[in-house]
Amino acid sequence: MNIGETAVEQKHSRYTQYKVIQISESGCSTILLGAAAIPIDIMQQKLNAEAAKGWQVVFQVIESRRFLLFWTRETVIVTLGR
Repeated sequence: MNIGETAVEQKHSRYTQYKVIQISESGCSTILLGAAAIPIDIMQQKLNAEAAKGWQVVFQVIESRRFLLFWTRETVIVTLGR
């Protein structure tokens, strides 16, 4: 480890490729119910498929995005590395 380089920087420097995927709440549930849940089963399927290709989760964040005019829905943004 170089002087001034943190353990997190050293860990993430091993990745040579990055990929970003997004998983969003259902639009129909957002409109009809006013809110929805992140589709965990779809998220698991996507992450398992990417893991089978050698990708690892590096970072994830949940953000609220405007949906149509009056609603917002949450989106999980996942950064993968290999």
